[in-house]
This record gives sequence, structure tokens and C-alpha cells, in this order.
Amino acid sequence: MPQPRAVLGGMFAATVTPFDLNGTLDRDAARRNVRALLDAGLHGVLLAGSTGEAALLDQTERDGLLQAVRDEVPSSRFLLMGVGTESTRHTIARAKHAATLGADAVLVVAPHYFTALMTPAAQKAHYLAVADASPAPVVLYSVPAFMHFHLDPDVVCELSTHDNIIGIKDSSGNAEWRNGYLRARSATFAVMTGHAPSLSQALGEGCAGAVLAAACIAPKLALAVASGVGLGHPEDAAEAQNGLRRIAMEVAAPYGVPGLKAGVDAAGMSGGAPRSPLLPLGDDARAVVHQIVTDVLG
Repeated sequence: MPQPRAVLGGMFAATVTPFDLNGTLDRDAARRNVRALLDAGLHGVLLAGSTGEAALLDQTERDGLLQAVRDEVPSSRFLLMGVGTESTRHTIARAKHAATLGADAVLVVAPHYFTALMTPAAQKAHYLAVADASPAPVVLYSVPAFMHFHLDPDVVCELSTHDNIIGIKDSSGNAEWRNGYLRARSATFAVMTGHAPSLSQALGEGCAGAVLAAACIAPKLALAVASGVGLGHPEDAAEAQNGLRRIAMEVAAPYGVPGLKAGVDAAGMSGGAPRSPLLPLGDDARAVVHQIVTDVLG
């Protein structure tokens, strides 16, 4: 079983997927974005996650995205690829394919169309099947805003003992659930928060890092929060946290992916328009986002 080229931990950006004016995947823009984020000092990037409009990408686009940026991510950094889908069989196929194209690990969101049937037993069975079959290490993904449930902490603790499950991205921001996941932390299992407003708290409680949509706009702020917490400089962490919180609460929360893409544009990278059925921001909202990003980044 191949191991990741770098350890899961540190600050990651959940990247946007840029499209050109015809709505086609813009590989060059994707490369530039990843290069800029890693040059800023981030430890890794996530492709085809929620921020990357994963639900709106076909397999050819997923392949093209991964192939476009693979060479931009050196062995000292981490390339995480979203592969989760509603079917266990399809998720396994995607995981195998991502591994052949060079993903260091795969992010697997829990199936959630049949929400009421995703009991702890169903969650466990799904992830064990994927982890047993995937050539790439597996990272669990709990995002209650989209799943309408959360991964059961007891199940996560059980899954953490699997040799091919190396961590979880928890985007809930719920301290009780997060602390439940942290019971499973070990040298081989990392808890990564996906909730920017509580980043400093999560790191202080023992999270190994974060995978943040806000970091695709303000990577240096995410790094500054981590540095402040790690060095025991709470004032520095709080100042950076305030800026990151503004991105999360005033851009991502009210405007979603279209707002994040507008924010990426405002930060000097390539966001572009979202894919239908998502609508781009109107001029007024875009101006608001641009002002927020300008204020935060200085």
C-alpha cells in the first residue's frame, strides 16, 4: 500500500476549480492558483472538494484537474483529491483512478442522498470498503452543511485504526464532535478542521492542521494563525484569525462558491465564474466581496 509523500498536517487550501469563458476547465489557471498557494507557504492543496464544485465536475474534468497540477506540488507538499460519491463502488473506482494519476491521498465525503439510512453502521461499512480497496490513503470528510448529518465520533475512532485511513477533515465547527474525533488522534491519524472561524481553537485543542476554503483567498492568514498558536503568541493568532473569520463569515457564508471565486479574483488569482446551476455574483455583491478581501489582505 503506497504511503503519502508528505505527512497529513499543516495548512491546506480547499481550492476553487477555474473555468474559462466557455465554461471549460482552465488547466493553466488551476496550475497558477496552486503555484501561488504553495508559494505562499501552504503545506498542501485539496482539489475537487466542496469549494472546487466537485458535484458539478465530470470524470474527464477531474482527471484533467489532477493532471494539470500534479507537477506543481513537490514531494514536500501534499496533494489531496476529492473522490467521494453516493455509491461505494463508484467511490472506490474514483479512488483507484486518482491514485494512478498521482494523488497523495483521497478525500471521501460520506454518501448523503439517503441521509436517514446513513447510520453509524452504514458509515463504517462504506469507509472500510473504500479503505480496503483504495491504493491511496483515505481521509474521511464530515461536512454537515451538505450531508445533513455528521460522522459519528465513535465510528471515526474505530476507523482510525485502519492502516489506510490517515485522517479526517471536519468542517462542522462543532467543538463536541471535533473533540470526539480528537480522541482518535495518533501518529498516523490526523484531525484537520475545515472550519475557518474556529481555526485557532481547533489547533489549540490538538488538530493537526486545516483544509480551508478561506485559505484559497488568504493563505498567509491561515499560516499566521497556525504560527501564532504554535509559538504561543495568542495576540498574533487572534489578529490573523479575525481576518480569516471575515473571509469565512462575510464571503463564504453569505455567497458560497460564487463568492469564494470572486474573492479569489480579488486576491489576484483566477476564480472566474461558477458552473451552472450556480449563478455568478451580481455587480453589487462582487463589489462587496472585493472590498472585504481588499480590507483583509491590505
